Amino acid sequence: MYLKTLQKYSFFLINACFIVIITSCSQTDIVRRPDVSKVDVVVKIDRFDQVFNTLKEADIPVKNKQLQQEYPYFYFDYLTQMLEVGNPKDTLLLKENLVQVLKKRDFIDLADAVAKKYPNLKQQEKELTQALKYVKYYFPDYNIPRFIAFMGGFSFQTPIGEDYVGIGLDMFLGADSKFYPALVRSIPLYMSRRFTPENMTPRVVEAILREELLPQDNLNQNTLQHMVYNGKILYAMDVMLESASDETKIGYTVEQLAWAKKYQADIWAWFLQEGLLYDTDYLKTQKYFTDAPFTPELGGNNESAPKLGSYIGWMMVRKFMERNPELDLVALFRENDAQKILEQSKFKGK
Repeated sequence: MYLKTLQKYSFFLINACFIVIITSCSQTDIVRRPDVSKVDVVVKIDRFDQVFNTLKEADIPVKNKQLQQEYPYFYFDYLTQMLEVGNPKDTLLLKENLVQVLKKRDFIDLADAVAKKYPNLKQQEKELTQALKYVKYYFPDYNIPRFIAFMGGFSFQTPIGEDYVGIGLDMFLGADSKFYPALVRSIPLYMSRRFTPENMTPRVVEAILREELLPQDNLNQNTLQHMVYNGKILYAMDVMLESASDETKIGYTVEQLAWAKKYQADIWAWFLQEGLLYDTDYLKTQKYFTDAPFTPELGGNNESAPKLGSYIGWMMVRKFMERNPELDLVALFRENDAQKILEQSKFKGK
């Protein structure tokens, strides 16, 4: 098993210069960026989806051998964990299962929708190239992975495996896609509203940051440490995503970001008042870091933003970096003292 990815969703096909001013529609901040124009990175996204989605029954035995050679790690993960149709070495069972998938109306309609939405991925390749230039600049030893576009039946969005990063195109069809309302039991609409083309590059970059560059191995930490960790991830996205809006980075609506910004000082005061900052009970505090439609304790009529721990951590890290202009992203990642970051940021909710 090579797949080491983030969240798995559901599958229904078988089983039914250095100082740059960043301006978004919500907020303006100063973020230090190096000149990466000479960093040698060019991202090309391999269109595995176009190969697989047009597979004919008679070609399965030959193509199965070819794809094992062309995609030695991804292909195994794709068949066994994403489509869940069997091991590619079990050719008889695999062919039987693949025939069922390829003939299903659901699969055909979805493949058609993906092909129409993404005849090419030139824009995403351009965005990822620029983002990965920053990655390579700050982390020169990082090996740029193979980027592989696929259609996984709404199973994985940005899986990371051995030497590859997958991009599930069926998870970026647009908030108005006809497919998502049928999946609300496993993928609520507050999540699928972000399954848009403009979310593709931010979600890929976030996956690389969380899984490859700054993995959080230990959840047995206090709330402040979780805040700072997520703040580091979001600040890195500030640096690497030159044109992404703040709401896209954190996964908010425009209204949610406006709410969080308006009540930022009150949110911070509430964390202090409830004694949450040094609480190590993650089962109790994880709701401030995981996705949700809102935060139940705060705001009337379910108007509050979710992931308020992450948001506060982001604002805290921004303040810390603003007050320490000599530090770069690598230095930020290496600073493991969350209390030090809080104190030096002088963050008081503003």
